[in-house]
Amino acid sequence: QVRLVESGGGLVQVGGSLRLSCAASEGTFSFNTYTMGWFRQAPGKEREFAAAISWSGTTFYADSVKGRCTISRDNAKKTVFLQMNSLKPEDTAVYYCAVRYLQRYSGITDQGRYDSWGQGTQVTVSS
Repeated sequence: QVRLVESGGGLVQVGGSLRLSCAASEGTFSFNTYTMGWFRQAPGKEREFAAAISWSGTTFYADSVKGRCTISRDNAKKTVFLQMNSLKPEDTAVYYCAVRYLQRYSGITDQGRYDSWGQGTQVTVSS
């Protein structure tokens, strides 16, 4: 079981930037074989997909963050990042990192398809 630890959240003003990190401990297979995803849960709302990066480096974004956020990974450091720019109040949420072991593009935005989750990091955007 891969263990995930997020960091980098905090309080930022509208229009500001944050870079979230998610460090993974080694599981059965190498980190570079996993799909990594970022999901977020705003107060009073369901958790939703934000971004994902496949084992091959293909990236996926929710429409709500596309153009403002960039997901990337450093396989040597077993870490995935989410660079968030031009932040808006509606980006306020707890951001969760998740890992999917199966190498398949189908369902990559579906949180039910992910196998392990971090504890989350709070992002608050003030206006």
